[in-house]
Amino acid sequence: MTAGITEDGAGPRARALDALDAARRRTLGLADCVEDGELTAQHSPLMSPLVWDMAHIANQEEQWLLRAAGGQDALRPEIDSLYDAFEHPRAERPTLPLLPPGEARGYLTEVRFRALDVLERARFSGTGRLLHGGFAFGMIAQHEQQHAETMLITHQLRRGPAALGAPPPPPAPSDVASLPPQVAIPGGPFTMGTDDEPWALDNERPAHRREVDAFHIDTLPVSNGAYLRFVEDGGYRQERWWHPAGWEQVRRHGWRAPLFWRRDGAGGWWRRRFGVAEPVPADEPVLHVSWYEADAYARWAGRRLPTEAEWEKAARFDPDTSSSRRFPWGAQPPGPRHANLGQRHLRPAPVGSYPEGASATGARQLLGDVWEWTSSDFAPYPGFIAFPYREYSEVFFGHGYKVLRGGGFGVGSVVARATFRNWDHPVRRQIFSGFRTACAPACRDCG
Repeated sequence: MTAGITEDGAGPRARALDALDAARRRTLGLADCVEDGELTAQHSPLMSPLVWDMAHIANQEEQWLLRAAGGQDALRPEIDSLYDAFEHPRAERPTLPLLPPGEARGYLTEVRFRALDVLERARFSGTGRLLHGGFAFGMIAQHEQQHAETMLITHQLRRGPAALGAPPPPPAPSDVASLPPQVAIPGGPFTMGTDDEPWALDNERPAHRREVDAFHIDTLPVSNGAYLRFVEDGGYRQERWWHPAGWEQVRRHGWRAPLFWRRDGAGGWWRRRFGVAEPVPADEPVLHVSWYEADAYARWAGRRLPTEAEWEKAARFDPDTSSSRRFPWGAQPPGPRHANLGQRHLRPAPVGSYPEGASATGARQLLGDVWEWTSSDFAPYPGFIAFPYREYSEVFFGHGYKVLRGGGFGVGSVVARATFRNWDHPVRRQIFSGFRTACAPACRDCG
């Protein structure tokens, strides 16, 4: 069974309004902190110009909230193809006749003004699935927050002085030295996925029974300090730790450490973070590593990456009630004491932070801080039904994507739940990705 869902006292209309507003504040904050020339530039062939993301956000909102949910005529049908992510790869988007920054901002404003009118008049029960429980509005808020994270990645890739300011540092844990290195997850069935979460996306559904053997999983994400031991032990020079495709990347691109790390003349390690150079903090979760790097480290450590089912069981399963929680800590939506989300600190918190966000078995930071690679390919759950469009999930199944779980510090809280599934190519390093490791109960260093 799945533990009951408790909202934060708001009905679907108020919840949708709050979620849409929070997403828009992030979008505009990430755009308004740089000059227009920075918005139209492509800072990496891996990413779109920021101005493309802005108008794409507005176009998706127009298509789903104004046209599909509100039954309105199209505002800008002539630009639909420009902002179709499947029609134009990121590398070619700067060559398109994109809306300039001022026009993109105006489009965002006009669509949102009309969307709020649709929200005011919407009925959330006795309607089709698109509006039931405010799903369409939740879907769009999540879409915008996901693109805000994409824009944040672009800020990390851009060169030049820092543009995002200097937020306060995350809280430091007081008890990390006393934590066990791993926690034990009992074998047996649990409920994976959800039927109850009103804004869950299609790939999170349906809830289903999953059998998982007993295993151990790291209490904390792998830290920079731990990963540095792999680097200094010659991990990037020894083929035996690497998946063949990963070793090819190491050889072809000269990987020697996580992306954005550089060794100084004295032998120390520095990193670039949103335009600031700083020593690599040993106590933070390692960041900007590909699946291949995470897998190689796990092999070097005599462990492995958890499967997606193991990760979700570690995050959700409560052995005392044999139920699956909505969040690792329970049903209450995430707050500042539970997890590091929404670019609040512009960095991961030190490992061991957020004891109030721990799972029932004691693992910490399963939501927030870094996306965590799993060993699993992205695939549908039994009984999957694409909704409301195939391109959100279905077209990515079986195409060499690995699943990431948990959400990083750049994820909005509307996206952060223990059933949310992310996926990417195993070679990706620019994303805010880290990992933790797992093993069978009898493996080395477990117990």
